[in-house]
Amino acid sequence: MTDRELDAAGITDPGLRQAYTQCRQLNARHGKTYFLATRLLPVRRRSAVHALYGFARWADDIVDTLDPAATDQDRRAQLTRLQQDLLAGLRDGDSTEPVVRALADTARRYAIDHRYFTDFMAAMRADLDVTDYATYADLRRYTYGSAEVIGLQMLPVLGTVVPREEAAPHAAALGVAFQLTNFLRDVGEDLDRGRVYLPADLLSAHDVDRPLLRWSRDTGRTDRRITAALREFAELNRRVYDEAAPGLAMLEPVSRPCIRTAFVLYGGILDAVAEDGYRSVQRRAVVSRRRRAAVALDGLTRVVAARLRNRAAAVPAPPPHPGPPVPVVTPTPEPMHEHEKVT
Repeated sequence: MTDRELDAAGITDPGLRQAYTQCRQLNARHGKTYFLATRLLPVRRRSAVHALYGFARWADDIVDTLDPAATDQDRRAQLTRLQQDLLAGLRDGDSTEPVVRALADTARRYAIDHRYFTDFMAAMRADLDVTDYATYADLRRYTYGSAEVIGLQMLPVLGTVVPREEAAPHAAALGVAFQLTNFLRDVGEDLDRGRVYLPADLLSAHDVDRPLLRWSRDTGRTDRRITAALREFAELNRRVYDEAAPGLAMLEPVSRPCIRTAFVLYGGILDAVAEDGYRSVQRRAVVSRRRRAAVALDGLTRVVAARLRNRAAAVPAPPPHPGPPVPVVTPTPEPMHEHEKVT
């Protein structure tokens, strides 16, 4: 499948192919939901998505590693090196670092604004210093760099049927919606990393603070105050999905099944958290394999329908019908008189 994607994208250089393959592996390992959705894209566009998400996953891995031997100083140094490689790669269109090389190639092919990548790196650096957010407005400033720019990076790859600037706010909102869902699902895991992404003012409105979250995580016990706070955050998250939804119809038809599938699957995570009683502090809620398969099948059906419509649109229309044929009347010769016959 990898060779097919690379061939379709016109990526022929062996080193560059290996770089894209590494990105694909990162995306497959860390982003199961979105990796599944990506397989519904036209084959020639998949490698670009793997490069964008592979780079994001790689940077995120540096920040979120649970390796006890990795100090903050180590992570900071790794991010600095990655930032330097990124800036040089975007400038030169190439890099000795495989993931950056694939990213730089994708940025060049699709003319993606370099600012989105540098803003993303700024958000990753913030994760080394910022451990909580006082208000939702503060959190949204962080999610601009960590999530909105991912949606904006994707737009040139997906294509739109409207001016790109019209679709951009919805693409940005979708990136945020996905990340807020991750925050809700991963409350306990983020707490283990020393971070609380749920806004402090939202938590305090329900008499929840970090010590209470830590107690719940350590004991495995629930608390109605935590449940109420997580439920409110989920409702806030759903409103962001509502902001993103109109953008689905603005994408090129062949890209819609992919993004719609991701939209439904991530929304399904919210449902899974609710069905699990908002126990995100204790454990991660997951969408069942049956549900994932059903959504993927629906997406595949939509892909086939979109491709058939595209093929039908590509068939040239027949020339205008000239109207009913005019019959050709052959006159019947008059009978020859006896003296006109040839003998």
